[in-house]
Amino acid sequence: MNYQKLSKITLIFLLMISASSFAQHTIYLIGDSTMANKKNPEVNPEHGWGQVLPQFFNDKVVVDNRAVNGRSSKSFKSEGRWDDVLKTLKKGDYVFIQFGHNDQKFKKPERYTNPHTGYRNNLINYVLEAREKGAIPILFSSIVRRNFNEFGTFIDTHESYPLEVRLVALEYQVPFIDLQFKTEQLEESYGVEKSKTLHLHFEAGENAYYKEAKHDDTHLSKLGATEVAKLAVAELKDKVDGFSKFIK
Repeated sequence: MNYQKLSKITLIFLLMISASSFAQHTIYLIGDSTMANKKNPEVNPEHGWGQVLPQFFNDKVVVDNRAVNGRSSKSFKSEGRWDDVLKTLKKGDYVFIQFGHNDQKFKKPERYTNPHTGYRNNLINYVLEAREKGAIPILFSSIVRRNFNEFGTFIDTHESYPLEVRLVALEYQVPFIDLQFKTEQLEESYGVEKSKTLHLHFEAGENAYYKEAKHDDTHLSKLGATEVAKLAVAELKDKVDGFSKFIK
């Protein structure tokens, strides 16, 4: 028996096992401003929940946040941003898909989609094309806007869009993270006034980043982004098989 040859084969085999055990998966985030990275995070009060997501994961996975302000399921594709993701998307990667806020904008035809037709089919195409690459798509319903009525009752603003995400997830057996429900609970738990801290509420001169008063109930503060990211991670651990191995 050639022991020298055998030892080389053994060494190669062990190296292959070692490399596979440390192989990194990539999580691609595609979505809008509520998920996106923001400029000047050290001083900018606004954060996307995807921006703060990496802190919850170990070194077995990396987050590649491709979400961009103002994008819908339609414009993200038409601008070639999804094609750029597909160039590097590989087997074992994940794609977090969250659109809806800008799909509602009927005054902007480059963004608007009918929830039951264009929006639905865009989601299906993202799912199928991710799967063609061997990647794992995960559908997220949109986070809610802070919207309490005069009675202190929380009222959702997304109409039929979250329903279509649920239906696509059910029909195509895609893991579904219901951030609409989870963030609705979050807003209600904070209450009418304290929930402002989850978003961008500043009077003139209160925050150096803004020259004028800011009352934004859609976008997130660092606190809000972190709270949403925590909800997402908890749901991923519970709803996606094997995902817990990536969580710190």
